[in-house]
Amino acid sequence: MRIATPKTPEQASCPSCWKAESLCICENLRQIPSKLKVLVLQHPRESKNPKTSARILSLSLGDSAVHRVGLSWRSLNHALGVGRSEAPHDWAVLYLGTQKDSAPISPPTGPFEIRDRKGKFVPLRKLKGIVLLDGNWKQSKTLWWRNAWLLKLNRVLLNPTTNSRFGTLRKQPRERCLSTLEAGAESLLAMGETAASENLIVQFESFLGKLRRPGQTAVQTP
Repeated sequence: MRIATPKTPEQASCPSCWKAESLCICENLRQIPSKLKVLVLQHPRESKNPKTSARILSLSLGDSAVHRVGLSWRSLNHALGVGRSEAPHDWAVLYLGTQKDSAPISPPTGPFEIRDRKGKFVPLRKLKGIVLLDGNWKQSKTLWWRNAWLLKLNRVLLNPTTNSRFGTLRKQPRERCLSTLEAGAESLLAMGETAASENLIVQFESFLGKLRRPGQTAVQTP
């Protein structure tokens, strides 16, 4: 009979935040829901990354967020879950700016903009929810192209003025790239959801503090 080796605190996973016990964020987690709904579509490989920020975001927003792990869903409402009936034109997805897009969109002129599929500006007041694709650049593009219904949504264009708070803890494909949580926080702030946005950053900073402890940053993930 095979006897399982007990997991160390670093290996054991919290059933709520999905992180190792040494990185668990649940004890001091504070939830502040937002009026703006957030749908996180997370690549399966990213869900296993100890440095992912998406789960912190979804837990911090409580019922305002829906967190899905997978590669494809039939529609926006399928991804949101049973009983949801949302119109695609009321939602926007964080735009990846892929070269194969049939209607390339010009760079944003401000820190946060919403454009329709033709690149025209959409008033912020019309936005009810945003979709965030969680994964590295390649994984996010996979999610983009495996979910054709995303093309029916408006696009969130971010033009951050600072780099990610991850710093050297996690490699970024280029400057001004933000983590999923930071992108969500920027979007909420632009929509007037100041309390929810600030709470996300507080939770993220607490998590980063855990990552910076000795023994946690030996391996830098992409």
